[in-house]
Amino acid sequence: MKLLFVADPLDHFKTYKDTTYAMMREAASRGHKLAACEPRHLSWRSGGRVTALARDILLTGQVGDAGTPWYVADEPAVVALADVDAVLMRKDPPFDGEYFYATHLLEQAEREGARVINTPRSLRDHPEKLAVMEFPQFVTPTLVTRDAEDIRRFHAEHREIILKPLDGMGGMGIFRVGPDGLNLGSITETLNAHGERTVMVQRFIPEIVAGDKRVLIIDGEPVPFVLARIPQGSEIRGNLAAGGKGVAQPLNERDREIAREIGRVLSPRGLLLIGLDIIGDRVTEINVTSPTCFQEIEQQTGFDVAKVFVDALERRLQASP
Repeated sequence: MKLLFVADPLDHFKTYKDTTYAMMREAASRGHKLAACEPRHLSWRSGGRVTALARDILLTGQVGDAGTPWYVADEPAVVALADVDAVLMRKDPPFDGEYFYATHLLEQAEREGARVINTPRSLRDHPEKLAVMEFPQFVTPTLVTRDAEDIRRFHAEHREIILKPLDGMGGMGIFRVGPDGLNLGSITETLNAHGERTVMVQRFIPEIVAGDKRVLIIDGEPVPFVLARIPQGSEIRGNLAAGGKGVAQPLNERDREIAREIGRVLSPRGLLLIGLDIIGDRVTEINVTSPTCFQEIEQQTGFDVAKVFVDALERRLQASP
């Protein structure tokens, strides 16, 4: 099979920890051919099919930080997305206007016969912060609003809260406000731009000290290990990008129950790979754009998440008409 990865620039990959690289490595080990492009390389001419200016790549087996020659690539060539066996959309957030437009091009490619993972419609329909609101039984009290007075009332009710932008990633823009309400007004103005942007507010979950757990769901089934991202020092953010320490742990029964229920609902909608963020026993985000942590789990436990993913990918493609 030939797999086209729509991703961030290859030269920016940190292959010792990058999940997309782990997918590529596993697929290549099975003899699948690889190609790559960025969303900016997608194109659709009237009367024609959706194409990408893509490069066929071969992996060198070298692993390192950005700049290490971990692949060799052919010259870019135009390829119709419907002519490859699968398109894997692995562009990192934020989910901005350009990402939104890319999903429309990918959805047109689907109408032409392309098979896109995760599906473009499922990416649009499940924004990573808002998707949790479909599952109130698993979520800490949460408010989504532009209104500063709504936020003040929520704080008065719950006393200790977290505020974050809907389009953030890697822990960016997350604020904690304690019972004294110190700086609540200023933080609200910063995040909601005086009522112009929507903000998510959640009751603070003290179990964050034990880590923000990344739970992976592949084809509806949870991976048996999680990566707990544990805040360091005075931080409240466990995100690895914010300096959190990643510690792999066995999946506990409560997290398994949550993951199976969410997987049961979301997987049939075209979400082959889902990443839940769970603090304590509460889901804080549902990540669908480019869930990560494959390599950290494998390195610490020996469980090959990429193998399970490519197994599921092959099953899904074989089942497609």
